[in-house]
Amino acid sequence: MRRPSLILATAAALGTAAIATAAVKPETAIAYRQAGYTMLGWNFGPMAQMVRGKTPWDAAEFARRAERVALIAPQLLEGFPEGSDTGATTEAKPDIWKNMDDFKLKMDDLVKQSKLLADAAKSGDEAKMKEQFKQTAGTCKACHDKYRSED
Repeated sequence: MRRPSLILATAAALGTAAIATAAVKPETAIAYRQAGYTMLGWNFGPMAQMVRGKTPWDAAEFARRAERVALIAPQLLEGFPEGSDTGATTEAKPDIWKNMDDFKLKMDDLVKQSKLLADAAKSGDEAKMKEQFKQTAGTCKACHDKYRSED
């Protein structure tokens, strides 16, 4: 008798989770994604300064920030549910929702490159870290060029 109860409880929990995801207000989704990108920039910016030679190279600090970027990147796509293109000030272009498959591919590439960045940072090889940083930054630019309004 326990098995049917467990199945019903699991189904109810999954149903509630699906409803909760579908019921996200656009303003909440926008706030979520903006917070994620703020955290991403908080960590990405100091690495860029090191790569550009504007601040002293610190491999341990670079690695710490690269690890954070790799943890944040997979969470960003959640902030773009259907309908979150309106409701608050956002730099996200409506083209995201018109081309969601392409947008997801770009986000997947960011996740992949961010993981490679964290892996390169663990190596301690400065040249490898800088090169992978440029690759990762390129994935950001590719998405920003197409899907972010700079207005």
